[in-house]
Amino acid sequence: MMFKNLLVYRLAPDTRIKANDLEAKLNDNALQPCGSFEMASRGWVSPRSDDRFLYSLERQWLLMLGVNQKLLPGSVITQVARERAAKLAEKQEHPVGRKQMREIRERVIEELMPKALSRRRTLGAWIDPVNSWLVVDTAADKKADEFLESLIGADVKIDVKRLEARQSPSAAMTLWLSSGRIPAPFTIDQDLELKASGESRATVRYVNHPLEGKEIRDHIAGGKTATRLAMTWKNRISFVLTEQLQIKRVVFLDILKEESRDQAEDAEAQFDIDFALMTGELAALLADLLKALGGEKKSS
Repeated sequence: MMFKNLLVYRLAPDTRIKANDLEAKLNDNALQPCGSFEMASRGWVSPRSDDRFLYSLERQWLLMLGVNQKLLPGSVITQVARERAAKLAEKQEHPVGRKQMREIRERVIEELMPKALSRRRTLGAWIDPVNSWLVVDTAADKKADEFLESLIGADVKIDVKRLEARQSPSAAMTLWLSSGRIPAPFTIDQDLELKASGESRATVRYVNHPLEGKEIRDHIAGGKTATRLAMTWKNRISFVLTEQLQIKRVVFLDILKEESRDQAEDAEAQFDIDFALMTGELAALLADLLKALGGEKKSS
């Protein structure tokens, strides 16, 4: 249940969402199976696999978007279409043209679609109405957009914008590396990506490599800037910060896992404890990260 990636949004100051109203709208737009001629369907599912579409604990909310997608590989479509095209070419005694081939493919898709198997993926998000956060558990902008579109499609009145800091993450990470100093309570780990500006966009990546050496400073002096940097917060959470202020590869370290296990009595209690720990720690991490980046950029 712990989030692995964070795309962070700020709720508008005038956002007023009630948990009961939100859950009712999610319930009204629950995930449905794909129709016979649909390749995909989207809707809301229960985060706890029960009858509640919104999980709420200590004024923190967890919701989950579900997507059913039919599996219809292009290789299968191509194979069936070619077999039919060969028979048609033999029958009409001349090769199949582009228009005919396109029509054959369309008919094959229509015939195979009702028989196709479907798979489900889910996308979780955490809403913190106390601190005005909306955090989607994904590293992909497209999936986050899909989540927000589904919220709006469920008639949820929510106004959000991507979190922006006063100092660009790239400039801050580059400064931390060149100076060898990073604001507490963060420490620098051993994964890094540096990229040159201009047309070349030459890229250097380090994995499990010490980042304190002259080599790193020489790359920076030569004009490269940091686009990804692995960091740890308070020896509790490790992550990779990107130039777009994405927080990727989030790992809750052993000290947090031990605290969670020590308190849990059963699976239901474990879920509650994990969610409380996750939201409390991430809210504090986000506050410290914004501070390290000079604070939040205000809307003009």
